[in-house]
Amino acid sequence: MNTIAIVITCVLIVATLFGIGIYVHENKGRNTITELNIEEQKKEYDTAYFAGGCFWCVEGDFEKIPDVIEAISGYMGGEEESPTYEQVSSGATNHRESVKIVYDSEKVDYDELVRHFFRHIDPTDSEGSFYDRGNQYTSAIYYQNEEEKMIAENIIKELNNETIFDKEIVTKIEPAGTFWQAEDYHQDYYEKNPIRYKYYRGGSGRDTYIEDVWEGVESDQSDWKDFTKPSDEELKESLTEIQFYVTQKDGTEKPFQNEYWDNHQEGIYVDVVSGEPLFSSTEKYDSGTGWPSFLKPIDSNFVTEHDDYKLFTKRTEIRSKIADSHLGHIILDGPENNNKIRYCMNSASLEFIPKSEMKEKGYEDFLSLF
Repeated sequence: MNTIAIVITCVLIVATLFGIGIYVHENKGRNTITELNIEEQKKEYDTAYFAGGCFWCVEGDFEKIPDVIEAISGYMGGEEESPTYEQVSSGATNHRESVKIVYDSEKVDYDELVRHFFRHIDPTDSEGSFYDRGNQYTSAIYYQNEEEKMIAENIIKELNNETIFDKEIVTKIEPAGTFWQAEDYHQDYYEKNPIRYKYYRGGSGRDTYIEDVWEGVESDQSDWKDFTKPSDEELKESLTEIQFYVTQKDGTEKPFQNEYWDNHQEGIYVDVVSGEPLFSSTEKYDSGTGWPSFLKPIDSNFVTEHDDYKLFTKRTEIRSKIADSHLGHIILDGPENNNKIRYCMNSASLEFIPKSEMKEKGYEDFLSLF
């Protein structure tokens, strides 16, 4: 190859790499799909469409499923083109607040999505959803083919036969139409505005209703029955003195003198008592306080919040859902872009599972976090 040919080849290679770099840089952070690696980008993902009241909540609930690539808030069901939030929320159109689910059908199937949907809505309300009233907030499953329609119909029949709900399911099953993506400020609202979102969600009665209906009903989504709390006698045998003190007596360990405050490995943090998944290294950051600090849990439903007045001022205590272990507190000195929220946890409450050991130890579902 002569000198000119070599130069031209080098220029083309550099230009190609530079072009890829620009693409990655310009698209970084826009959505989940553009951040996937090259092999993942080659895959063709499936989509599904649901309406279940406030799309902030429906979007947030679907994004709890590890193999859902993305959930997008929008509008579907009406004839109007390019509807706005003001039009839909006022009831001036036939559109419902809806969510588009982008998912990997090799890892999660449509049946699972439909079942997850019914676990997070009130499908018996024909006039709205919790305190959002009107057709625009009623529930619907928008099918794209006969298979999806049949799956939705069979699950509704099954749930009605099992009398999970105290009334008949009235969720509509309708053919999917055009999905109109909602305004940018509605996307990932539960992450962008966590405090306001929690107040809205708590005040709407959605979570209380879900807990009342599904309490004691086993979920098909994950094997939570494997997470249990041992007896006090067993805990005294298995836990160290500091672990027992923190988790069972609501204690606090010393800063900078604990196991994970400066741990930078990839992996997840689970309850040292029960093994429940709690936090991911992807949300861990160095707060300079000497305790493990996180922006948020893996899933807000994996922990519980409690008012704590022990220091004569109101704080929010964080406990694990099943074992009820004391984990730490929410401290409002975190990053501005996280609404100053910092989950300040005790290392003694946690066990770290390195990424390389997650599959072996039964946490394979959470590898998608990385």
